[in-house]
Amino acid sequence: MHGTEKPAAGSVEREVDPKLLEILVCPLTKAPLTYDRARSELVSEQARLAFPIRDGVPIMLPDEARQLDDDADPVAEGRAALTVNRADAP
Repeated sequence: MHGTEKPAAGSVEREVDPKLLEILVCPLTKAPLTYDRARSELVSEQARLAFPIRDGVPIMLPDEARQLDDDADPVAEGRAALTVNRADAP
């Protein structure tokens, strides 16, 4: 690929402007949001919603948000997986 060629549309995720992340709050609770870069979402723990980020633009509509599963805690799941793997180790 030459320096003048552009990546295919949709092949590169656009980053969210850090200044925008500093001022955005949950539209329902007005609480601060957590940026989940891996999932490209802004998470409101209080509202239990994850707002998608599309092409670098946060979609702050409750109807577009993903409901967070109360039973699934990725941090706890990661710890449990580490505990299981260590128990299996010789």
